Amino acid sequence: MTSASSPLAIIVLAAGKGTRMKSDLHKVLHPIAGRPMLEHLLSSVQELAPQRQVVVAGHGREQLEQALGARATIAVQEPQLGTGHAVQQAEQALQGFDGDVLILYGDVPFVRVETMRAMIARLHAPDAPAVVVLGFEPEDALQYGRVLAHDDGRIVMMVEYKDADDEQRACRLCNSGLMAVKSADLFELLGKVGNDNTQGEYYLVDIVNIATLEGRPCAVIITDDPDEVGGINSRGELAEAEARWQRKRRVQAMADGVTLIAPETVFFAWDTRLDRDVTIEPNVVFGPGVTVADNVVIHAFSHLEGATLESGVAIGPYARLRPGAVLKERAKIGNFVEVKNAVLGEGAKANHLSYVGDAEVGANANIGAGTITCNYDGYFKHKTVIGERAFIGSNSALVAPVKIGADAIVAAGSAVTRDVAAGELRLVRGEQLVKPGWADRFHDAMKKKKAEQRK
Repeated sequence: MTSASSPLAIIVLAAGKGTRMKSDLHKVLHPIAGRPMLEHLLSSVQELAPQRQVVVAGHGREQLEQALGARATIAVQEPQLGTGHAVQQAEQALQGFDGDVLILYGDVPFVRVETMRAMIARLHAPDAPAVVVLGFEPEDALQYGRVLAHDDGRIVMMVEYKDADDEQRACRLCNSGLMAVKSADLFELLGKVGNDNTQGEYYLVDIVNIATLEGRPCAVIITDDPDEVGGINSRGELAEAEARWQRKRRVQAMADGVTLIAPETVFFAWDTRLDRDVTIEPNVVFGPGVTVADNVVIHAFSHLEGATLESGVAIGPYARLRPGAVLKERAKIGNFVEVKNAVLGEGAKANHLSYVGDAEVGANANIGAGTITCNYDGYFKHKTVIGERAFIGSNSALVAPVKIGADAIVAAGSAVTRDVAAGELRLVRGEQLVKPGWADRFHDAMKKKKAEQRK
């Protein structure tokens, strides 16, 4: 059977307590680039089209069940007695499965699809290894388990760091923990694993040593990128993983034709989509769900999430686009403007200090400084519709639900509670009261009073 025709199952180990995170959130649900690290891994796995997916959980398994739904079977490891014991908990979920099994880790989210494919291909090589191990050579190999192997990749033995002697620790080839095994071999070998070691645990690596002692070859392949097997166990390591991901994404963006004025200050989300000739100024943050077309300019200190920007749009500086914001071609959002669940038509402008929420703004409409669409009554959201070429004067409050017709003008300082017809002027202000000389008399009286108090 070749790897191309062999079914695939995935076992993801995620039963650790994650105590170093010091968090109520399950370790593998902590986000990188706005996406839980477990979802990064499962997204890559999907390219391999696995028939079954099993996530081994322990502490916090309710969170994993809620996050995964029906996408994976949850197997429970309780108590936690080591990695070998953890994989054994997936046996029932894989009953009747005959194919290849990839063993992955929920806190190792960035293993490449190409690497996983290489592991499976090696499993089906002519020498038919019982187990394929993914090895790596880090700069600091001190705490990792070691893989002792021949130059051709055949494994002599594997040993955990705590059980290794000085000669074994001198080996720089380390065990990532990731393995590929045929289902027919996996649980048979696990049944022979004991816990006679310094930790009193059932080590997954022992299946390699058992197979080797039985005269069955096992093999290691080595990744050329140690970062892809870097585990995340603390907030510091989470931040380092975020930084590595962001560096790679910035390089990719610039290679794709995006100008980053100060790359190190721009932060992308996992699904940010940017077209060519986009210019991004310093200190811009992308949340999930942002799509940016060509020739867009995003000025400094802007925050975007769940937004769509069409060609020629300009936003910021200090703009905030929230989910549901859609800016049509050549629309402009200026400084200190917030847009949420609103569509701005072609050439529409909101240049200063405005909130546009739950709204539809027609082409070439102009929204003056300080304008607010009053969309929430404390219980429900309501919509504001502004017609094409309408002009909304500064410091206006549009109390939704309300419609402003095409070419209408709302005078500055108006509080609009009823629809405005097309071409109409709506002026909603209190009558101005003029009292000539009143201010002069007031100042004189106050000065006299103050002078008397000083006596």
